[in-house]
Amino acid sequence: MARKVIGGLIQCSNPLNDPSASVLAIRDAMYEKHLPYIEEAGKKGVQILCLQEVFNTPYFCPSQDAKWCDTAEAVPNGPTVTRLAEYAKKYQMAMIIPVYEREQAGVYYNTAAVIDADGTYLGKYRKNHIPQTNGFWEKYFFKPGNLGYPTFQTRYAKIGVYICYDRHFPEGARLLGLNGAEIVFNPSATVAGLSQYLWKLEQPAHAVANGYYIAASNRVGTEAPWNIGKFYGTSYFCDPRGNFLAVGSEDRDELVVAEMDLDLIEEVRRTWQFYRDRRPETYEDMVKLLP
Repeated sequence: MARKVIGGLIQCSNPLNDPSASVLAIRDAMYEKHLPYIEEAGKKGVQILCLQEVFNTPYFCPSQDAKWCDTAEAVPNGPTVTRLAEYAKKYQMAMIIPVYEREQAGVYYNTAAVIDADGTYLGKYRKNHIPQTNGFWEKYFFKPGNLGYPTFQTRYAKIGVYICYDRHFPEGARLLGLNGAEIVFNPSATVAGLSQYLWKLEQPAHAVANGYYIAASNRVGTEAPWNIGKFYGTSYFCDPRGNFLAVGSEDRDELVVAEMDLDLIEEVRRTWQFYRDRRPETYEDMVKLLP
């Protein structure tokens, strides 16, 4: 019997785009705005749903204002993951829930919790690659991840998570494949400019190089007061041959849905024997020669 999985991605704008609003009011508005899309996903039979990077806040990293640390919470026992686990159980829908994680006072991560279809917490991924450049002052808010590149066996597929800037680094994408990922989800917050061309180039390349599916989400709209650019949406699913299965709009809040045939992974990997023919021992020798 064919192994087919229905995936969903939510791309969403900030409903309370008011610089005078409190960070907790904005957080709560973002959370509430996502609920109808989560319900829609459940009713449409989505089996694995992924939200966007730090889904329940704006992308606050253009600032270096410590007030946004008030939105951080424990994972998995914080309120957001706890509440959304109930939706996962209600709809028998595994979920990837990206939030701002507080491990302890002053220790914060950009994290995605993974919940199985019965509401069980499977684990989390912490963003490993943290940018520090104009408009993206992430090192102010996030420590680099310390959990490696885990994969999670959900009821429907074995999945991996990469977060936004991670996608520029093929090493982690390869490790997720070697760790058994059949689908790699990349929740993002990325604006028009240099990255928009790469958005549809790099991740299909990861899918082809590793013979797995990519599911990439991105928010939409602009966010005050920073206005660093337009978040261009275009959330998509890509198969192991690099074909786009479904692509979202550049400017609308929406749920993007696609069916993925996991049997295609075996077929593609038998054709392109990249995992058989890779030569890690030669790469290790070259690393020793680097300064």
